[in-house]
Amino acid sequence: MEKRRVVITGIGMVTPLGIGNDPTWAGLLEGRSGVSLITKFDTSAYSCKIAGEIRDFAPEDWIEKKEIKKSDTFIHYAIAASQFAVDDAGLEITPEIGDRVGVIIGSGIGGLPLIEEMHKKLLEKGPGRISPFFIPGLIVNLAAGHVSIRFGARGPNSAPATACATGAHAIGDAFKIIQRDDADVMIAGGTEAVVTPLAIAGFSAMRALSTRNDEPQRASRPWDLDRDGFVMGEGAGIVILEERDRALARGARVYCELTGYGMSSDAYHITAPAEDGSGMIRVMQKAMADAGIEPAEVDYINAHGTSTQIGDRAETLAIKSVFGSHAYELAVSSTKSMTGHLLGAAGGLEAAIIARAMLEGVMPPTINYETPDPDCDLDYVPNHARQKNLRHTLSNSFGFGGTNATLVFSAHS
Repeated sequence: MEKRRVVITGIGMVTPLGIGNDPTWAGLLEGRSGVSLITKFDTSAYSCKIAGEIRDFAPEDWIEKKEIKKSDTFIHYAIAASQFAVDDAGLEITPEIGDRVGVIIGSGIGGLPLIEEMHKKLLEKGPGRISPFFIPGLIVNLAAGHVSIRFGARGPNSAPATACATGAHAIGDAFKIIQRDDADVMIAGGTEAVVTPLAIAGFSAMRALSTRNDEPQRASRPWDLDRDGFVMGEGAGIVILEERDRALARGARVYCELTGYGMSSDAYHITAPAEDGSGMIRVMQKAMADAGIEPAEVDYINAHGTSTQIGDRAETLAIKSVFGSHAYELAVSSTKSMTGHLLGAAGGLEAAIIARAMLEGVMPPTINYETPDPDCDLDYVPNHARQKNLRHTLSNSFGFGGTNATLVFSAHS
């Protein structure tokens, strides 16, 4: 049976660059950093004092006031980003189509802020003061649950939790669901809210975070020789996937087509990528094979590009291995240089970014690229956005445990 074609008709972004699609996109094109000193808690005892925080987010704009305390912040971000995406798609989810609309929204960590809050309450006031909404407020799948309830989406409902590959896995899984005719529309992506005392302490203990505290906006610097770790970010990125003929029949604006999805595992280490990039190589190859394209047809890669020494080097090596001489002709950028690393939301956000990049024919830059690393010698779209008519693009997402995902997007025709 011929595979059904899947297009992106809506995107929703809640990011450190702004609440909504247009503020985020404007920040990306300006090459503006959303990283700043942490304001959510006292960082005086911390080695890392910076993050990409969400600012000026009012949950009451999206959720009834009495409901806000019943769910963690990562759920609030998911609801807002999903509403942006549904509105952007001009999608009306009626009871008649609800069975054919699904939701896959994952999170790498879930409701850590609520866990920290309730643990403190338990110690100070005892178990009788724990909210009955504590558990449903924090578990990973409740972001997808809330969104499905909000829109009456009664189709497939799931929530991957694959660390920093979560958002990409959610979108890839949703893509396959539509391809095999188990749904016509999917709301998919990732969400994360872990700029918290415990999370920053934990990642700092791993020595994974940048400590460029005196220059927060210059801290996330993928592929730059002086990179010293990633910068935590938070927010949500959601896309609306739709069966192509259905989308065209209702007159939807199409951003691009999602044509390929690959998955692989490094089977190497709990946190570090395989230094030879072997898992990354396989996942890009699988995704392109699924899309039915050759490496020479790819114009742009929105890379995982987290600003770590080992990770950036391994991804560059993998790209050169997969694309050969074409690696020096295509463009590669990391929008994490501006948003920070949204962990489980990163793949969802970066898919939304690629969709808009393909629609508008522009590649967002890698900012803070100042001192080239001899081991990282590709075209990283340094510091300034660049116009380009994009035919086929890749989005890479790699997570702790060696889990990898690559999505292939193609210009719609």
